[in-house]
Amino acid sequence: MTLLALLQAVLLVSHSAAYDTLFSFEEAPVVENRTIDEIYKQALAEGGIVTCWHGGDETYQQDTLKEAFEARFPGMTLNITVDVSKYHDGNLDQQLATGGLYVDSIILQTLQDYPRWDQEGALLHYQPLNFYNVHPAFRDIRAAWHGVSVFAWTFIWNTDRLADGPKEFPDFLKSDFKDKLVLTYPNDDDAVLYAFDLIIRQYGYGWFEALLAQNPRWVRGTGTPVTILNQKNSTWSATFTAGIGLTPSAPLNVTIPTEGSFVTWAQRAAIPKNAPHPDGAKLLHNFMLSDEHQKTGGSWSVRKDVPAPVGYPELMDIPSTNPVEFERFMEDRVRVERLRLFFEDKIGTAQGLSPLIDGL
Repeated sequence: MTLLALLQAVLLVSHSAAYDTLFSFEEAPVVENRTIDEIYKQALAEGGIVTCWHGGDETYQQDTLKEAFEARFPGMTLNITVDVSKYHDGNLDQQLATGGLYVDSIILQTLQDYPRWDQEGALLHYQPLNFYNVHPAFRDIRAAWHGVSVFAWTFIWNTDRLADGPKEFPDFLKSDFKDKLVLTYPNDDDAVLYAFDLIIRQYGYGWFEALLAQNPRWVRGTGTPVTILNQKNSTWSATFTAGIGLTPSAPLNVTIPTEGSFVTWAQRAAIPKNAPHPDGAKLLHNFMLSDEHQKTGGSWSVRKDVPAPVGYPELMDIPSTNPVEFERFMEDRVRVERLRLFFEDKIGTAQGLSPLIDGL
């Protein structure tokens, strides 16, 4: 085979691996009509294994999900790998391109990936139980994906170190917060980048300059601020670049602003069309949308029929957040990259080890 012929063959294979399915007019989604226990039996017969990649920045962040799933379904093993979504998506792309797919469920922050994967014909169109109880903004009309959990960056502070917590973003500029703020690098996490974008567009660039004068501690990962706030013999007291739900444990407390815009979004789940354990993945997704899981999360639910935690309004009734807008932000990759470089110039490149291995 000549070099030209070899190159042509490689191009042909690469084009066949990722194609536009616009005119394929696939059939309607698979609608789940089994009970969750019937799905469980099929998942056991399939091998009793689910391999899930979940976005996050601490290895332990989905331990509770693993424990709850395996306790509810004895004999099932949930192999869940937590890594930052911006790495998971590229690794899934590689599996899809090379034909070595071994992931059954993909749950990420990079919402912009899902329409692309669907357009390439990579996702299973599947309606789990409770699909239509999921808020319409959090599910694909053809069931290629759906939300499973709501993430929110709230105001978090240590009540042992601050008598009065922050209520709005300008509060972080008060002298009480000088040398006490621990914040995630906005140029290292797109959801944090979006938070800074919203804040500065509302309060002006002067707010950011004043924030820098507060001498915050910049860290990698959104779990890291919470770890540091919980450390004893420390003076670090507050953050607005993390989330711990709406029912925190002492000494931490949580508030949400009513005037300033804060970030919320629905973490998105999908099943690759050629997943090796499709029934296992279906079982996981049905479990994550079940009453027993959605009603015990301590935060807002992706389901419109599950009420918000006591003392909080329903997510879609809060004027200071719009969980749909995060996807629009993520889709404009040119703008995201420009913002990332802007903040990198102001505060420097993210320093330190990955939060997954930094020991914090």
